[in-house]
Amino acid sequence: MFSKVLVANRGEIALRIIRTLREWDIASVAVYSEADADAVHVRFADEAVCIGPAQSQKSYLNMASIISAAEITSAEAIHPGYGFLSESPAFAELCKQCNLTWIGPEPETMRLLGDKVSARNHAISVGVPVLPGSGAIQGIDELHEVIEKIGLPAIIKASGGGGGRGMKVVNDLASAESLFQAASREASSSFQSADMFVERYCPSPRHIEVQIVGAKGQPCVSLGVRDCSIQRRHQKILEESPPVGVPPKLLKEVENAATTLCDSLDYDGIGTVEFLLQDGEFFFIEVNPRLQVEHPVTEAVTGIDLVECQLRIAAGEKLDLTGVQARGYSIELRINAEDSIKFAPSCGEVTGMNVPGGIGVRVDTHVHVGYVVPPYYDSLLAKLIVTDRTREAAIARAKRALKEFVIEGPKTNIDFFRAFLSHPPYVEGDFNTRTLMDFLEK
Repeated sequence: MFSKVLVANRGEIALRIIRTLREWDIASVAVYSEADADAVHVRFADEAVCIGPAQSQKSYLNMASIISAAEITSAEAIHPGYGFLSESPAFAELCKQCNLTWIGPEPETMRLLGDKVSARNHAISVGVPVLPGSGAIQGIDELHEVIEKIGLPAIIKASGGGGGRGMKVVNDLASAESLFQAASREASSSFQSADMFVERYCPSPRHIEVQIVGAKGQPCVSLGVRDCSIQRRHQKILEESPPVGVPPKLLKEVENAATTLCDSLDYDGIGTVEFLLQDGEFFFIEVNPRLQVEHPVTEAVTGIDLVECQLRIAAGEKLDLTGVQARGYSIELRINAEDSIKFAPSCGEVTGMNVPGGIGVRVDTHVHVGYVVPPYYDSLLAKLIVTDRTREAAIARAKRALKEFVIEGPKTNIDFFRAFLSHPPYVEGDFNTRTLMDFLEK
């Protein structure tokens, strides 16, 4: 096992990784931008190195600065967390070239999965269902040909995309060209690639994902399925496990498809395989070859520390996850610094705060009284994770915890969640990716 690991991230995920490192008696190195000099993850790491100005491109996305921080602190490995460089095969390769262990899948695997067209083609090659669609398309004529073949509505997607960016729904051919151009511009700006593809659009699917763990020489294991259908603008804000109202046989088929796909890649690390469910069928979307924001719901129902799994796999240890069974029900709410009606970002100093507690309540956060929410990074302030024996009890526990959750200063979406958790379609488990938008439009 490693003696020192550098955490190439910030905020709650950096602190969460540092906690597991401490339990394993592994020294931690935090990196931070000038804007994060007083951050909690900096305070609780064993060492900390400033890697640049507030802007992400000059700090948390600056590969050379992070590698230099690892070298001057004699770190043996780098954990990327999620976001920033966590899905960069170039950074993973650079770590290896500098004799640093990359805590994640092999760069070649990341490169294949990071391109949605190549990931889709690989899924097809191993018999995993995908939506009718295309490979990379070069222009509007090809776009029209694909749409005529698969029908409307269709969705244009960025091949290198994520987070809902570079995605446009086409409901009529007249708007196809302008939507294609808008999606291409957004993709080029966000991902430095304007490569696009098209799939048939599912108007009201469930969005579910399988947590997989793979280690070289061992079959991939599923640690269960999460539901992340509650979204706005294709961005998740609430996740739960296990999915409600999905037949067990269908869930098992989805898990088998996920492990089949990852076994075909000799997948080495943890990851999430995402699918859409529509009318009793499931379709592959993508693989996220990293730790997910919503990983705590899987930890809550399985008792497995996923960061520990990552460390052990990267260190070459064998894992025995046979017989792991999920118990109970877990829900995660993403508490963001944003207007709870318009979902516009909100910044400023946190002037008061109370974090809920009690049985079955976990809060992952880096925020404290006096913390100033910066304008440079993701708006996530905290993750509220509740667990109980049934879904009904977990919802009740979430409502209780939200009544105790106070963040004063910047606007948050706490009030939004207090209202949404009583929304009948959600409570009754009859929801899909349209449910949140329908709730907001009422």
